[in-house]
Amino acid sequence: MLKSQVGYSTNLNSFKAGVETAQNSTKNFPNAKLGFLFTSVENDVKEVVKGIRSVTKIPIIGCTSSNGIIVPDGYITSDHGFAGMLTFDDVNMNIGIACHEAGNNARAIGRKVAIEAVESANNTRAPAYFYMIASPKEEEDYLMGIQDVIGRVPMFGGSAADDDESGKWQIICNDKVFNDGVAVAFFYTDNEIITAYDGCYRETRNVGIITEVKNNRTLATIDGISALKKYANWTNSSLSDLKGKNLLKTSVTKPLGVKDPLGNLTVVRHPMFGIDQGTRTMTDDEIELGNKVVEGTAVIQLEATIDELIDATGHTLKKLRKNLYKEPSAYILIHCGGRRLAIDDRIEEVHKQLLKEAKGVPFITAFTFGEYGYDEHSANICGGLMLSFTAFGKD
Repeated sequence: MLKSQVGYSTNLNSFKAGVETAQNSTKNFPNAKLGFLFTSVENDVKEVVKGIRSVTKIPIIGCTSSNGIIVPDGYITSDHGFAGMLTFDDVNMNIGIACHEAGNNARAIGRKVAIEAVESANNTRAPAYFYMIASPKEEEDYLMGIQDVIGRVPMFGGSAADDDESGKWQIICNDKVFNDGVAVAFFYTDNEIITAYDGCYRETRNVGIITEVKNNRTLATIDGISALKKYANWTNSSLSDLKGKNLLKTSVTKPLGVKDPLGNLTVVRHPMFGIDQGTRTMTDDEIELGNKVVEGTAVIQLEATIDELIDATGHTLKKLRKNLYKEPSAYILIHCGGRRLAIDDRIEEVHKQLLKEAKGVPFITAFTFGEYGYDEHSANICGGLMLSFTAFGKD
């Protein structure tokens, strides 16, 4: 039977924050199988890990979370940082962990990490499920490499994040802390693990064909027209108001989306940065996205109110619980950091939604700059402005 518990700390000293987090999250089972650790870029993350290691030697995996975390006690943050960890133990579960810093070939690194995770679990077969963290850059390529080795095993996870998109995020894998790369945890178990992966946006009638893409993530034209100009027309926005980082927050309630081939899942593509080429022709202004897009496919303008973004958290967790055959024992809730940015000082309303729907089951919520998952018969996908909520069954 799987058991879990959550611990956290906002101690000013990063080492002590790690100690307190470990003590609070391992007191009932000091030899837990795994700890999901999320901390702040305001912490000395290596010192947090050293503090945890002074208390326990359990495997840990995680990343920095944007501006805070949510646990059953509330929204946890402070000016000097925070740390939180959900641990779980199950005699019938085996877990393999591996990581690698970025290099010249992300897909090859994904293959290497997958092989090492299988070996870490002392196994020779594909896992039942896996968790992935990566820096916000080459997530899709890492995923392809992993699937080259293990096939289309269902997955969940998210990209490491910081507080202001400055690139200070960190990935945590056992004793290693690094800025750019990938880490995975492979789960070998007969227990039920399922993910609800959704953006919970409404589709508008604004649809166009992607006609030019640069470097996978720069959307240059839609229907042969400047992507930023098309987006401005769709959203009734001033083109000048969408330049640079202005686009990042504006687009949270009006993002773009692409459908999976079966139409079961609309994956959100977050417009991050409005690129001004300066010459003011019809094809000058481009949109830098958080994930890949492909020429010749349709893109849809989506929308949601702040109320709807908040309510989506409770609805998604409720749906996840209903899809379980048996009672859950733990939730790992990956929530987009951009959505948190838009929700802002109403974040306590998200906590109330999650606390209500968790019904006493331990959970931890991290705010990421990319979210990974699947829905029904879709492939594993990397998206943005999404919710990737995962439940671990008791047995």
